[in-house]
Amino acid sequence: MAKVLVIGAGGAGLSAAISAKEAGAEVILVTKEYPTRSQTCMAQGGINAALHKEDSIQQHIEDTLISAKGLGDKKMIELLCQNAPQTITWLNQIGVPFSRTEDGKIAQRKLGGASAPRACYAQDYTGLKILHTLYDYANKLNIIFLNELFLLELIINDGSVTGALFLDIKTGKTQTIYADSIILAGGGYSKIYNQYSTNSKAASGDVIAVAMRAGVHIRNMEFVQFHPTALKNSAILISESARGAGGKLLNSKEERFVDELKPRDAVSQAIFDEIQKGENIFLDITHLGEKFIDEELPQERKLAKLYEGIDPVYEKIPIKPVAHYTMGGIAVNESMQTNIQNLFAVGECSEAKVHGANRLGGNSLLEIVVFGRIAGEKASLVKTITQTNNKHTFSNLLAENFNASPTINFYEQQQKLGELLYKDCGIKRNASDLKKLLDNIETMKEQLPSMGVSDNSQNYNTHLIDFLEFKNRLFIAQEVVLSALNNTQSIGAHFRTDT
Repeated sequence: MAKVLVIGAGGAGLSAAISAKEAGAEVILVTKEYPTRSQTCMAQGGINAALHKEDSIQQHIEDTLISAKGLGDKKMIELLCQNAPQTITWLNQIGVPFSRTEDGKIAQRKLGGASAPRACYAQDYTGLKILHTLYDYANKLNIIFLNELFLLELIINDGSVTGALFLDIKTGKTQTIYADSIILAGGGYSKIYNQYSTNSKAASGDVIAVAMRAGVHIRNMEFVQFHPTALKNSAILISESARGAGGKLLNSKEERFVDELKPRDAVSQAIFDEIQKGENIFLDITHLGEKFIDEELPQERKLAKLYEGIDPVYEKIPIKPVAHYTMGGIAVNESMQTNIQNLFAVGECSEAKVHGANRLGGNSLLEIVVFGRIAGEKASLVKTITQTNNKHTFSNLLAENFNASPTINFYEQQQKLGELLYKDCGIKRNASDLKKLLDNIETMKEQLPSMGVSDNSQNYNTHLIDFLEFKNRLFIAQEVVLSALNNTQSIGAHFRTDT
């Protein structure tokens, strides 16, 4: 029986763990927070699948290829889209409470870039309800969960992964877990943009940074998707489902300036141009009516009232585009295998050649389940490794992070990093700004010895975790900016104004 270690307990990690367990493997699932706090819960709009006669798998494939701007791999996209209907059937069978039509069928809505209503949804809580259902199902299978473990290092022996080193957040002690195969499912890196991101602080790209330091290949790091509609003051996501239901984008003059259901890169760029002209931008759903909003978009109303102080039943929602989803990451093949033997990656931390330069709305939830289940199955087939291969000596990875008298506040640097990235490596980019940004990041890296954590307590040292995440953010940010600088072609989410 293979021992499979899954790192990350969002939709991708849970799908992989369930698949590996069903294939007969011993499964341990590790997460730095708790599964129900995963970023998957932020995917509100829906999960794509061609289920009705007005749609087809081929149309789904074509829409995805078009959205990817020529950078998607057709075979991988076909694999994703062809598995979509049976994935919805499986999710339905394990209890995902999808919204229904009057005749009891799974309800679907049209999202940006789709040629037909294709996104199956559960009100505007789709990701959250899928996540909770997967978590409940994983518990029924008696999958082992180890929460609050922070990934520090992968153990590589003779070109094969054999384990990983973690920091136990609860105790401050390190813990090593050996396994026959490892699946990285730790999510994306859009929180490098800090206050200009819809993501939680956990989306700091940790597993990608650790993987890169271990020699794992990455690709397309410059492709960061900016969601068109986040609340202006808090950057809280307002789902694409609001536009899919008929929401209108208006400027200060109450003019519609873009087709709201264009792909996200086009809509975000149009909003950015209006803001550059001095316009304030609003999402208007008042015409949909209170009954519809409360039935189909209840979360959007709650979020707007809580974080913006306005009721979208009666008022327009002030919005701005912010970083939402990262399309680059760990390079994998059709089996979700990396260049390191027995090491797999899936979900937003991976780059499986399906999103290309611009992800199609509704495909992220689909990817984490379809490819998660493939990763789990493949990882379970790895032959067991004898204990004699598990020899590894660790350097002291933690001591360098403590500083009794730091002279630079890393939290302030983290905020500065987000501001610089949004300004110079955001929706629109040019070589001059990117080079200045690289210099700023290099300066921050040089200043790291002057930062650090003065609190050396062990139990729940959240400052230490924050600093480790900040270092990973710096590492990832540098790779994003380098990739953006090296790619002189303006394409999709990577928009160069100087080419």
